[in-house]
Order: sequence, then structure tokens, then C-alpha cells
Amino acid sequence: MRDEERSGERGLDVLVWVKATEPDQIITTYAETAERLQLPGSTSDDSGSVAEAFMAWLAATKRRWLVVLDDITDPATADKWWPDGNAHNGRVLATTRRDDAVLSGKGRTPIPLDLYTAEEARAFLHRRLTDAGHPRLYDTDAVDPLIKELGRLPLALGHAAAYMINKRCTTSDYLARFRDTDIGLSNLLPPDADTEGYGRPVATALLISLTAVQAVDATQLARPLLEFISLTAPQGHPAQLWSTPPALQYLRTSRPGHRRWLRRHQPVVTAQQVQDALNCLRTYALVTQDTSDAPIRIHALTARAVRETIPARTKPTIARVMADALQRLWPDLDHQDRELAASLRMNTLHLDEHTFPALWQPDVHACIYQVSDSLTAVGLLDQAVDYDRVAVQQSTELHGPEDPDTLTARSNLAVSYRVAGRRQEAL
Repeated sequence: MRDEERSGERGLDVLVWVKATEPDQIITTYAETAERLQLPGSTSDDSGSVAEAFMAWLAATKRRWLVVLDDITDPATADKWWPDGNAHNGRVLATTRRDDAVLSGKGRTPIPLDLYTAEEARAFLHRRLTDAGHPRLYDTDAVDPLIKELGRLPLALGHAAAYMINKRCTTSDYLARFRDTDIGLSNLLPPDADTEGYGRPVATALLISLTAVQAVDATQLARPLLEFISLTAPQGHPAQLWSTPPALQYLRTSRPGHRRWLRRHQPVVTAQQVQDALNCLRTYALVTQDTSDAPIRIHALTARAVRETIPARTKPTIARVMADALQRLWPDLDHQDRELAASLRMNTLHLDEHTFPALWQPDVHACIYQVSDSLTAVGLLDQAVDYDRVAVQQSTELHGPEDPDTLTARSNLAVSYRVAGRRQEAL
């Protein structure tokens, strides 16, 4: 929530910007806002109840407010936490890639923002190349065919523009490279794996950029780093993840083009080398980072294209290493660093989704249980119960009902029930 004085300059008394990818992010932000507004009951340990109190306050207050729900991924879940705006005092602005029916009900007005038009795509390329000081790279004759090949996708156009600027490559030359690369793409992204029609232009642009990155990446860490990052949440992950010992150790032995017997003798990877590799990826717009301390983000389509290139035999290893790295960053007291804890939970869930059952076999990784503990610690009690129910089911299916991991999951569920005040279910 921004300060009243600052938001008041925009005609508002209260402005709340919520990362709405996961419901616990919404609940946590609402609870923190209630505490900042010193609403009755805002000091409760039950974040869900405090968040509900904040929503009730929004519905009754005469103060002017705006709530921004940014990047909703599950409209049905977010619907519960969608405040009731009214014509006089409040408004809700939501962004999402989804088009579920629930988004257009209850007086909500969808405003679709689709692909660039051809005119917008031309303007984007011209402005991007001109602003970088290279207007001559804009070859008018090749622009329209290139835009068509890129599907007018903003992401693919962004990758292409970054490549052209870095390589001093004209739109004609890039079009030729794109068509040559696309011919051999079927092994990477079969047509039946791209039912939305988005992945192919992005994957082709990605391969072109990756080739350029690997040519200038003296550390040889950019490619393995990008594979790691493709398994993180697109909304961002902590930059310090790649300076943890598990990540550095794996990167030391994961450089491409080295025989296994030589990899054991590779020198230690330094934090500076990791930064240099990340700089290469940022230069070609494969990842973004606002400041050196800000979260690192990767677009969901770029991440999907990269995941398609990870050999199936190595993905479980990468998953376990990344889980080790996430575990190293987890704060001792989640409620004292809610933002970090929320990011780690989100990235653990995302990692598990894209590598399942790697974090469950041969045994359950500790970060799976850490999510349960974290949800309870920050007062997301209903979410903890729901999470533990799924954990019990998955562990039972994978390991059996009497396995120690299943018993641990059941114990966590009992604790979550008890903390939520559902003692009979806990018993």
C-alpha cells in the first residue's frame, strides 16, 4: 500500500497493488494493509481473517481507494478476494492472461489487450532500434514479413530487437536467420506441443538469441542458468538464489561442451561469474531485472521454450539442486520477511509443478514440507490445510499410506487443522 499522501496526489486515499499470482500473496498483502491502517483485529495471527476484515472495510469506508490485482492466474480462487468496488469510493483493476467467464461478471468490464497490430509492431521495432541509436537496421522491405513470422507477439519482437541491436543485424538479416532456424525447430517444439500457436515464434527467436549469448558468454554459465531459471516462477525469484552453495556447485559442473571426467576438475564458480552470465541473458532480453537486488523474472513463454530443451534425464537433478538452493534462502521466521517467504513458496510450487515427481522421489524434499510450515507461520491457515491435504494424497499415491514421508505429511495436516481451530479434524 502506498502512503495516503502520495496516493492522494492521484485522487486516492488508499492504493493497494497486489501480486495476485497466488491467493496467499493477495491475503498477505491485504493483511499487511489492514495492519498499516490499524483496522480492528489486524494484529490477529490468522491472516485470512485479517484479509477478510480489510475487504469488509473497503466495502464500508468513505475513503477513496483503488486495488490493483496484478497477474491473476486462477480467476476462480481470486474471485473470493476481489473487493466490491462502487461508483463513489472504490475501484478494482485486474490484469490476467486468462479469459474465464468469472472475470466478466459482477459488473466487471474486460478490456482485452491482445497481440500487436501490424502498425504497432512496426512502430515498436522502429522505436526500439532508433532509441538504441541504430535506425539503419530498420529495413522497410523486410519488416512486414518479419512481423508476420514473429506472429506479432510482443515477446518475440522484443527478443528480435535485442538481438538486432547487439549484433548490429538488420531486419532483413534477422528474417533470414529466423527462417533458417525455424526449419529445424520441429525436434525442439513439435506442432502438437504448441496448440496456442505462441510457442513456435518465441522458441525460434529464443534459439537465435541463445546462439548469440553462448558466443559471447565467457563464463559458459548462461545456458545452464537459463535452464534453472525456466523452472522458477515468471513473477520473479530472489537474485541471491544463484549465489547459494548448491547452485554454485551445480553450475561448476554443468558448463556445456565438457566431458564428464573433466567436469570434476572445473574451477569454482564465483558470484561475479554468475553475474556476468546473468548480464548476458539480460542483454538479450531473455531475463529481466529492474535493479541488482530486484527479483529476476523470465517470461512464461520464454520459460516454456527453454524447458523444452532440458534433457529429461537431467531435469530431476536440476529440480533437487534448485530445491536445495530455495531451502538455503528460507528465513528462520517467515512472518518477519513475508515477501521473501511468499516468493520462496511460489517458486517451490512452480518448481514442483514443472518437475513432478522429482521432489517426491526417492524421498520427499524438505522444501515441500517447508511450504506447509511457512503457510502456517504467516497465518495462511486455510491455504495450509488445502496444501497439506494435497501433500498427503500425493505421498500416499507415490509411497503408500504407511511410508514415513506419508506419515510426515499426515502429521503436517493434523497440525494445520489444529492451528486453524479445526481440532476434531486434527484428531
